[in-house]
Amino acid sequence: MSTWLAISPFLVVALGGLTVMMVDAFVKRKDEFALLPAVILCGGGALSAAMLLNGVPAETPELLSPYLSVDAMSHLLNLIICMGSALCALLAGGYLGEQGLERYDFYVVLIFCAFGAMVLSAAIDLVSIFLGLETMSLGVYALVAYRRGNRRAIEGAIKYFLLGSFAAAIFLFGSALLYGATGHTDLGGIGAAIAADKADARLVMLAMFMVVAGLAFKVSAVPFHMWTPDAYEGAVTPATTFMAAVVKAAAFAVMLRILMVCFGDPVSAGAASGWPPALALLAVITMVYGNIAAVYQCSVKRMLAYSSIAHAGYLLIGVVAIFRVGETAVSAVLFYLMAYTVSNLLAFGSLIALGTRGKEAVSYEDLAGAGRRHPLAALPFVVGLLSLMGFPPTAGFFGKYYIFNAAVQAGGGMIWLVVIGVLTSAVAAYYYLRVVVYLFMKEPEPEAALSVPMRSGYVVAALIASAFLVVMMGIRPGGYLAMALTAAS
Repeated sequence: MSTWLAISPFLVVALGGLTVMMVDAFVKRKDEFALLPAVILCGGGALSAAMLLNGVPAETPELLSPYLSVDAMSHLLNLIICMGSALCALLAGGYLGEQGLERYDFYVVLIFCAFGAMVLSAAIDLVSIFLGLETMSLGVYALVAYRRGNRRAIEGAIKYFLLGSFAAAIFLFGSALLYGATGHTDLGGIGAAIAADKADARLVMLAMFMVVAGLAFKVSAVPFHMWTPDAYEGAVTPATTFMAAVVKAAAFAVMLRILMVCFGDPVSAGAASGWPPALALLAVITMVYGNIAAVYQCSVKRMLAYSSIAHAGYLLIGVVAIFRVGETAVSAVLFYLMAYTVSNLLAFGSLIALGTRGKEAVSYEDLAGAGRRHPLAALPFVVGLLSLMGFPPTAGFFGKYYIFNAAVQAGGGMIWLVVIGVLTSAVAAYYYLRVVVYLFMKEPEPEAALSVPMRSGYVVAALIASAFLVVMMGIRPGGYLAMALTAAS
């Protein structure tokens, strides 16, 4: 029973995806179709949460144990992925019907993307990492192109697909070099061979560069970010929300595993010639470019796209701190992923709620005066933006606090990263508060179409759940940090 319990979240999501396919094919009335995917995904997340909180010992089946690690970290990531995907499904339930896009294959693709993300976050072998990565990525390409008659959607999907294919090839080439240098595909065996100096150092360094570059594409780190603004803007907003929250969480999870297990030896993780200085430089470029580019955007979706790039830079600070403070930095990254997920869900969900068919809220001008006309619809947007900004007492504030605190504890050359992170956060306050100014202090143009909030119980439920988590993680962060510490250990 322990082995079945270990893989039960994966089974629930995979079998649930097949169930949704059957329902889509045979059930004609689909008024409440979004509820079924949300329940399935919540079921997978609840199982992982129960095992994480109760410390249930689970044994990975012998057939899967070389490829997947069902540990506390994978349980926490499963919880983030499943709950984030469930809330995206609820947002889609209101959005697709309102925009006349009632093609319910969206939910099937969403569930299998979530399954790929779960596999990716638990993978401990280069083969299973690549399978999880491609299962997730191929579905996301389709979600970006879901609005088939929209030129921006097609453009964003093609850019994402082409650049994603190149990134996957680079990652696969790096994996092949690691196998050639060490004779292993499992992360533990690769790490042991490198630590014992049994691998060609030149091949290992080249492989490390290629693997990290492939993963940097998935987390939207500069200069691997080129696909992000177009894909975020062209995709339907629930798909954009999924990319911003779930895809980024899974990509950072596998990055943590690879850097800690494969390249955790003193040479690979050295402060002089290893991956920490390279990722530190990547973090600086990502924070600076992402925040400055966001200032000049006219589209709110593109602004949030560049905002997600900047947040990847903040997360990279925590990743860099791992080589000095270990579990403290890992727990900070995991807490930040939780906070960032719910904050993004709240922000993008509010953007969905503020638009109806033919009057979708996309630009700043679309939001002009909406806060005064519909304060209850605009309030969740403000809370989500304040959390992304890092304003207390919200989840985002403690997310940044724990990341910066881990970097300060790491000492040495890490303090300058914190200084840059604080300064770029101040820049971010400008474009986040600009949305608030348009919501409550700007008048719409005389002939402009006024945004009208949609009426959807699904969207309201997703906003309430996201807002509750954003506030609770800001008021009582201790319990959530304890979960992150358990996963990090």
